[in-house]
Amino acid sequence: MRRILVTGCSGLLGLNLALQACDRHTVIGVVQQHSLDGAPFATLRLDLSMPHVLETLLDGTKPDLVINCAALADLDVCEANQQLAYRLNAVVPGELAEITAKRDIGLVHISTDAVFDGQRGDYSEEDQPNPINVYARTKLTGEMAVASANPKALIARVNFYGWSLFGKRSLAEWFFNNLSAGNQVNGFTDVFFGPLLVNDLADLLLEMAEKQLQGLYHTVSPAYLSKYDFGRLLARQFGLDEHLIQPTSWKTGGLLAVRASKLTLRSDRLQRALGRTLPDQASAMQRFHELYLQGFQKRIRSFSQNVG
Repeated sequence: MRRILVTGCSGLLGLNLALQACDRHTVIGVVQQHSLDGAPFATLRLDLSMPHVLETLLDGTKPDLVINCAALADLDVCEANQQLAYRLNAVVPGELAEITAKRDIGLVHISTDAVFDGQRGDYSEEDQPNPINVYARTKLTGEMAVASANPKALIARVNFYGWSLFGKRSLAEWFFNNLSAGNQVNGFTDVFFGPLLVNDLADLLLEMAEKQLQGLYHTVSPAYLSKYDFGRLLARQFGLDEHLIQPTSWKTGGLLAVRASKLTLRSDRLQRALGRTLPDQASAMQRFHELYLQGFQKRIRSFSQNVG
């Protein structure tokens, strides 16, 4: 059993990861804006961007491993709050990497597939990133800061979906909520990605940490699809009306941040390290549906009761 500190623990990845890890490990979750009511692991409410907070946090909790899920991830919010995005996505990860390196604490840092411009797709870890919006630029700067300060750190570029605290954090929930209500929605036909179900991603990250992998890994599904086809896959799995999804371009959506078209990443390196393939889209969506039938969505949402 290990002591695992999970930052960003009220977020989509942080909460799901902490829930899966706490059965086998001692988990301490760090939240900022949203507390977790009745979570089966300890939580601390802290602003990680404040001076000296990170040193105090690590000295007080004494983790064996830190999994840094904290980030400002909304693309349009990052465009409107560039200094905050830089602080949370770039500066804090670098500081955390420096402190964990000095204390010989394992570190897993969560980055994003969005560090690429999406012009050609099929990117490997050796390809040169070219971020095209504030979120992506700050996340890439964070990657570089972590790698420089702590060469032993594991950096995972990810894309994921799942059930979240307030039911509004993932593309899958957006499709599910709207289609369940009978609302017509747009699906981008010109944005391609390889998302993992967050529960599968959590399993992978814990396995990667257990194997003490170091360096950069693309931690995404090897099966790609457009966001329009992703919505249709979800609709068919849940028995919803896929004809409510209208094919459209992201350029017509009135979005503030530029979107990359082909965020398709190769996960060959990770699959070789683990000795197996990563989940495909159909099997992941089936598990997403099974979790819903098992009441997992309601369990996740229950932690939002009486939150501050």
